Amino acid sequence: MPRTHRLSGTAKAVHAMSRVSSRLTATLLLLSVVAVITGCAQQGPDAGSPSTDGQITPATASPSASTDSSATAAPSASATPSASGLDLTITLTESPQATARTFRLVAEGATPAPESTLPDPAAALAAVEKYGEKMFFPVPDPNKVCTQQYGGPEIAQVTGWFHGKEVNATFKRTDGCEISQWQALAPLFGALGGGTGNI
Repeated sequence: MPRTHRLSGTAKAVHAMSRVSSRLTATLLLLSVVAVITGCAQQGPDAGSPSTDGQITPATASPSASTDSSATAAPSASATPSASGLDLTITLTESPQATARTFRLVAEGATPAPESTLPDPAAALAAVEKYGEKMFFPVPDPNKVCTQQYGGPEIAQVTGWFHGKEVNATFKRTDGCEISQWQALAPLFGALGGGTGNI
């Protein structure tokens, strides 16, 4: 009789543990469902929403999350002109204390484009077509002699494109050779500091 009572007690304990295990399983399942529902709610409507025909519309990427470097790259001021065109930006400083002035000369062929902002773009274009190759891309000449004279503090920085070649040239008036170059390209610098002398 005592042995039967002991087995009955063991069976009751197993039954109680089984009930506890069932309740834990149900609780964990419920928590899992809640977690899935919460995760879907946090994604919001961008995660995909049903369309009128019942299909899921995929989410679209946010512009701020784009990893495309071209989306943030700064565009260039202008495309490279053709071999017959030019696009030059001139930054002129008339004295160390003066505010820099900026001009632009744009042309495709023999006529300045409307984007040109020089006082006389036609004269500037003529001067550039005549002297530009030699001025922007000079060939060193060891026999060149320049007179030691001072023409003024003006400085002009010319950047851009000339017949398919990139330009980055600086012009001053600190000796005879530079004064001559300045006079030849004077219309490109706003016709300041001299006429249209020859090199």
